[in-house]
Amino acid sequence: MTNNDPTSSFYDENATIYAARERNLPQSRLDEFLATFPAGASILELGCGAGQDAAYMISRGFDVTPTDGSTELAKQAEALIGRPVRIMRFETLDAGAAFDGIWAEASLLHVPRSNLPNVFDRILRALKDGGIFHGSFKAGDAEGHDTLGRYYNYPSAEWLTALLGEGGWKDIAMTEADGSGFDGKPTKWLYVSAKK
Repeated sequence: MTNNDPTSSFYDENATIYAARERNLPQSRLDEFLATFPAGASILELGCGAGQDAAYMISRGFDVTPTDGSTELAKQAEALIGRPVRIMRFETLDAGAAFDGIWAEASLLHVPRSNLPNVFDRILRALKDGGIFHGSFKAGDAEGHDTLGRYYNYPSAEWLTALLGEGGWKDIAMTEADGSGFDGKPTKWLYVSAKK
């Protein structure tokens, strides 16, 4: 995703509406993720959106670094959580063994397939040894755009598992569930966790 593409423009132009939408907090996934860490563990959130997940993790006592590629969405998140949100593109993540966990709920699904190996390498480097990554993707067989013009990589469970395995990740776990998204259309979601 680049700063001038339709996906970025969508989130900047619709930040207020997107932040105010009705969204169910993925509390069971968050609780399962957070249960793997000691109190106060450091967590990087990639693509924090309006900040609801970050707010929940902070309320549970974790040291959360929220990030988003959209300046306008970051402002919405800052208003909710009361702390700065780092404006950062996934492909610019440059940290070494800095985080116990990385949470990327419905964000990496916008990374072009050709860039995913690089982004996963950066995430792997940013985790401490034994660190845990969580991500979610809209399932599919080929990359494309939704009716709102947003790009999605639409991976299959098999494709995504193989990509992570080739990248050196361990303990890769994948689950699937039916749901929806901002566009209101039925969606099959992939939820993945992996360990450094």
